[in-house]
Amino acid sequence: MANRERNKKILLELVKLPDNSLCADCGASDPDWAPYKLGVFVCLNCSGVHRSLSSHVKSIRLDFWDDELVEFMKSKGNASAQALYEKAVPPYYYRPKEKDSVVLREQWILAKYERLEFKGEMKYPPIPYTTGFYEGWLWKKGKENTQFLKRKFVLSESQFTLTYYNKENESKGPKAVISIKDLNATFQPEKIGHPHGLQLTYQDADHTRNLYVYHERPEEIVTWYNAIRAARYAYLKTAYPTGSDEELIPKITRNYLKEGYMEKTGPLQKELFKKRWFILDSQNRKLFYFKGPLDAEELGVIFVGTESNGYSVRACIPKNARGNKWQCGMMLETPERKFVFMCEQEREQREWLDALRQVLSRPMAPQDYAIEANLQYKQ
Repeated sequence: MANRERNKKILLELVKLPDNSLCADCGASDPDWAPYKLGVFVCLNCSGVHRSLSSHVKSIRLDFWDDELVEFMKSKGNASAQALYEKAVPPYYYRPKEKDSVVLREQWILAKYERLEFKGEMKYPPIPYTTGFYEGWLWKKGKENTQFLKRKFVLSESQFTLTYYNKENESKGPKAVISIKDLNATFQPEKIGHPHGLQLTYQDADHTRNLYVYHERPEEIVTWYNAIRAARYAYLKTAYPTGSDEELIPKITRNYLKEGYMEKTGPLQKELFKKRWFILDSQNRKLFYFKGPLDAEELGVIFVGTESNGYSVRACIPKNARGNKWQCGMMLETPERKFVFMCEQEREQREWLDALRQVLSRPMAPQDYAIEANLQYKQ
């Protein structure tokens, strides 16, 4: 008969090993669950995905384990499973992290264990994100309204473009041809109001433009995401031929460091405060502000440099505040201007201060100086 306490102790020791101490699927710390037929240790959230796929899952702390299963877990573990199921993950394919969108976590687990996309076996026809060309239909939000309409999108890695059409009749030409050079894709299910919502951001003349899209099928929207990442990776390899994967992969796509509403006043700090939606793109050191979270174009953008270059941020209480409903203020100072913002709560104020200081503390790269000069020229 199995010794419950002894087996529990063995499992708790196994999960402390370096290879097993992080979730096999999203990297969360202290995984407490195991899809035991796979022999891996996962976090609570990933265990729910495995259970929904009819995988057998046990808690290493709460459930009874017989001796045979414990021996199997000892013979397997996360490193062994990753060597098998992640043998051929393309460098550009996004591996979800603990706090990422649910759809990314679910599709990664499905691709890995059910569709076996990364075992290194030949696939025919090729998996869509590997072909360098992808086309299909996405539901896209209108620029001036909240209605989502079905639109055709075409991604070409060879031309480094993403094209979309406004009407079914393609003979009238595309509505927009977007350069892969500046394209960023990030999942925004809460903002867009759909579990598969994706925000596409790119440069359009002097403005940053946002497209908000979704697809009903989770596999399809994640395929689009990784096809875009594949094209971005190919572009970066061309633009930075000496760059290593370690340098280039973080540049393929990025989540924004902080988003949310703040109140903003004008240059003289005497103008009425107005509520604006802010996005901090830490990679490009840009703080954008919009009238609302689903606006197509920004109202303005602020470059965030380093303290040694005349940039700083601090909590403050403005002297001449007018029209503000919120009381938690802060000032972002640049060489050209002082920006005063008001947050609704102290928690929001702390989060914005921490996020901005994170950018301020990072040394500027050569391309950052070009971004700074370009924004100053436009202003």
